[in-house]
Amino acid sequence: MLFYPKRAFFEPKTLDYPTGKYIYNKLKELNIPVFIENKSVSFEKDFDDIKEYYAYAKSSLVVSIKKSMKLESCRPSADYQFPLVTGCPASCQYCYLQSNPNIKPFARVYANVEEILQNNEKYINQNKPKITSFELASTSDPLSVEHLTGSVKKAIEFFADQEYGRLRLVTKFAYVDSLLNIDHKQHTKIRFSINSKYVINKFEFNVSPLNERLEAAQKVYDAGYPLGFIIAPIYYYDNYKQEYAELLDMLRDKIKNPEKAEITFELIQHRFTTKAMDTILARFPNTEIDFSMENRQQKWGPYGVYKYVYKKDISTEMKDFIISEIKKRFPKAEVEYFT
Repeated sequence: MLFYPKRAFFEPKTLDYPTGKYIYNKLKELNIPVFIENKSVSFEKDFDDIKEYYAYAKSSLVVSIKKSMKLESCRPSADYQFPLVTGCPASCQYCYLQSNPNIKPFARVYANVEEILQNNEKYINQNKPKITSFELASTSDPLSVEHLTGSVKKAIEFFADQEYGRLRLVTKFAYVDSLLNIDHKQHTKIRFSINSKYVINKFEFNVSPLNERLEAAQKVYDAGYPLGFIIAPIYYYDNYKQEYAELLDMLRDKIKNPEKAEITFELIQHRFTTKAMDTILARFPNTEIDFSMENRQQKWGPYGVYKYVYKKDISTEMKDFIISEIKKRFPKAEVEYFT
């Protein structure tokens, strides 16, 4: 189902921007309560219970103005990341956004879309004649609120006119119909996050079912978009080989001419930090995520903290198995990385 917030908060001056006005009018038409705030929105101080706060935040929408325009690296996905949305209405228990202190549980959308996109153009011009790539979904799933914002459509149209710029986005949502008739010039790559039956059923909530994601993938492929898939997080459990093979069988059956499909895969094993573990256990005390250290080793992360990944023998086994299964079904596919 499409996400519609129970309430929305607009920060000052957001209504001075076309996107801010568009969102405001759409919410009013839907009879969703709208509040104009006099300062930056924060809910934490109003709640003593973390689960109560999380539930309230997940049903709220915040509209803000993005002030900082400095872009961060987004390796290995892209050269840079930039947000039009932060936070997400989905509730995937393993998501790294659960422990990012700069990203709150509520969906925050930015009204100054044109300014954000123009800032990207500066980075593109600085790097000419090389192609500069940008990840749109590093801090959220922007398609989750696209029906309320139209921001992804604007981004695709912007990058269509950038000879030296490319856009990448990944989603767990099937809401792609508004993107299918854009003259994107193949400058935007859309990837779908997919996973085994066990992982989806146990840990993914308020997202599109896998079958709908795969149908949406065929739609964007038919519309000429470069297409990819992220299998993440790859989770190690007793039946993982059978279920990941079944996942790839489902994908093969959905994609036309799989033996000729020039699609890509990004493979990411399950990982967590101690802070992420603590936050996830507080928000989801009954989660079945395996945080035991028996099969884990430490790996130094890009943000100055250790994360726990699978031990080398397990991660190598998973990598070799999944890549071989991909190649059986999609001989022309490219595996961009395993991490």
